[in-house]
Amino acid sequence: MNPALEQDTIAAVATAPGQGGIGIVRLSGADAMRIGSQLCRREFRPRHAHYCQFLDAEGETIDSGIALYFPTPHSFTGEDVIELQGHGGTAVMDLLLARCCALGARLAAPGEFSQRAYLNDKMDLAQAEAVADLISATTEAGVRSANRSLAGEFSRRISTLMEQLVALRVYVEAAIDFPEEEIDFLAEGQVAARLQQICDQLAAVTDSARQGRLLRDGMKLVIAGRPNAGKSSLLNALSGEESAIVTAIEGTTRDVLREHIQIDGMPLHVVDTAGLRSSDDLVEQEGIKRAWKEMASADHVLLVVDASDPQAAAADTGTLWPELHRELSADIPVTIVHNKCDLTAVQPGSSRQADATVISLSAKTGDGMQLLRTHLKSSMGFDADEAHGFIARRRHIDALQRASHCLDDARVQVENGAGELLAEDLKRCHAALGEITGVMSADQLLGEIFSSFCIGK
Repeated sequence: MNPALEQDTIAAVATAPGQGGIGIVRLSGADAMRIGSQLCRREFRPRHAHYCQFLDAEGETIDSGIALYFPTPHSFTGEDVIELQGHGGTAVMDLLLARCCALGARLAAPGEFSQRAYLNDKMDLAQAEAVADLISATTEAGVRSANRSLAGEFSRRISTLMEQLVALRVYVEAAIDFPEEEIDFLAEGQVAARLQQICDQLAAVTDSARQGRLLRDGMKLVIAGRPNAGKSSLLNALSGEESAIVTAIEGTTRDVLREHIQIDGMPLHVVDTAGLRSSDDLVEQEGIKRAWKEMASADHVLLVVDASDPQAAAADTGTLWPELHRELSADIPVTIVHNKCDLTAVQPGSSRQADATVISLSAKTGDGMQLLRTHLKSSMGFDADEAHGFIARRRHIDALQRASHCLDDARVQVENGAGELLAEDLKRCHAALGEITGVMSADQLLGEIFSSFCIGK
């Protein structure tokens, strides 16, 4: 057991709130066995199911169920663990948890079980995060990717990178400290070749991590445009439900509407916004203000124009498109959607116009919607057939990007013959990668990560 850990025993309800057939209270710590034995008034054999009466202080039965004992270090947390499996009623679980606390346990903080597992070297930080990601996964692809991360797929790829980086650091440091006949070790080509190999592998891991982050967080898609362009109809067509009210009256949508869907396993958070126009209506003005705020935080924006009126469509493209360019960050892609093509002679299709992708479709009939779905997946780099993907978080992407920048700097030092600066860049890269698995993590970072977990994990 890690000596830095608190020695107290923690307890929590490990199943979801509400009523269910089974509810579980979990104990972990040095006193877990004692508390479980007092509560059930019996001894436990490791990894055996024991049918017990769970008793209160007066010996009255709180509930009956199964007790399981997992001794240290062969448990989830690496400590002694007792699981009490009873009937899943809220009152029953509360009474059982209160009895555990009366016998000496304390309520666990969010994520504390997983944090103890990490601190006791039962899993690394990326695997611990995968526990929470598996619980919150909303798609089959997300579940499979989280399971691969939990099994160590992401960690193994990071560890391989770090091993190669350590070997290169050792070689560079040795060449600096023990030069042989003043040979320029940077000019011989070996360092540059090994550095390029690490760069290539880091790029591959980063691509997979971006896919994993997309599976975890999804893509925020904001639908914008003039009133009555068909934005709400497009939301309904994407979601497959009548989520938004659709009328011929301009300004029907006066606030943002949200819908969570998926496209072939890619989570999509669709936001329908108020029509963009000048208005004296204070409520509509607030809706338009919120529309711009949503677009500023989007992963992708759909600018919807009414293709049934060619002059209006051209005017909208000519005014709104430049306005979006001015107001939005350059890294937020914008796709122009020519809606209502069923009222024109234009066939559904995709083209380029004004440095943007233009997709002609009919939200009402559904013609061209598959083109839009394919385009959205492609624009985010989503690959539903990725067989060895893993789940990833934004902090992982940030760490990988910082590591990549360090390697870019390192290549410059190789070209300039600056061995000491090269060694420092490799060290910084090593530290950035170490943050992912927790090899080099600050206590504050750990607190932020595990505080996002649910109670009981």
